[in-house]
Amino acid sequence: MSQGGTQVGFIGLGMMGLPMARSMIARGFRVLGCDTSEAARAALAEGAPAGAATFAPDPAAVAAATDIVVLMLPNSRIVAQVMEGPNGLLSALRPGMLVIDMSSSEPGETRRLAGLVAERGAMMVDAPVSGSVAKAKTGTLAIMVGGDDAAFAKAEPVLKGMGEAIIRTGAVGSAHAMKALNNFVYAAGLLATAEALRMGEALGLDLGILTDVMNASSGRNIATETKSKQEIITGRYAGGFMLGLMRKDLDTAGSISEATGVAAPSLQLCRQLWAEAVGMLGPNVDNTQIHLFLNRWAPR
Repeated sequence: MSQGGTQVGFIGLGMMGLPMARSMIARGFRVLGCDTSEAARAALAEGAPAGAATFAPDPAAVAAATDIVVLMLPNSRIVAQVMEGPNGLLSALRPGMLVIDMSSSEPGETRRLAGLVAERGAMMVDAPVSGSVAKAKTGTLAIMVGGDDAAFAKAEPVLKGMGEAIIRTGAVGSAHAMKALNNFVYAAGLLATAEALRMGEALGLDLGILTDVMNASSGRNIATETKSKQEIITGRYAGGFMLGLMRKDLDTAGSISEATGVAAPSLQLCRQLWAEAVGMLGPNVDNTQIHLFLNRWAPR
């Protein structure tokens, strides 16, 4: 799929952002990157066709040179810094420009920033992703998109450079909310899977067969299908999503529970256990290591 060399700004070349930007280049886009890491910038430039990967010193310079800017940042706090800080995006936005926030952000903060973008005559959509680093590398991510029709029409060709399933979720901010709620359900399934494997191990069961039973029965979920045999039983623990990011998404879901007044006791349990796991194992290990964390309660 060639995009005729359309240039898109891309701020945030981290674990997910780097392969996403590479996917865009592979599909014919030119990427104007911006990241504080020299190693990340070098990694994007390496192997890219001549002129396909260039770099800007700050977010304002990205906005000055492009009509569409993608953000792939760790959290809302950093998104706000990039948008509102010195040499931030807001200072350089022009009417008709589009900001695509693909970070895992707080829905309320997304709506606030979208209002500031609109004051500049520009547009903003939230477009968080679902999928691992492997899917980012192949451009097959699932992408949720919140925003109006005009903004979506401008964003869609860019999103197709990174994802396979593009799902519209409603108004701006709705996609970040749905991403957090989806990841809560995933975390609950992963926790239940890890606990079942620990109990099965204590009983001396064949864990591969236990996984087959769950996948053929009502216990099937994404963790039993893609994490149990592949990451947990093998001890590989490399599913492509960090424990700390999982905790952050659970905290975002918790803020939704608080804002709506909807009690969510299982969410609170997940938040507590993931916070303890991050405290014990650190934020940068794979999320499937929740299984190792559970070993603290193993029979002696």
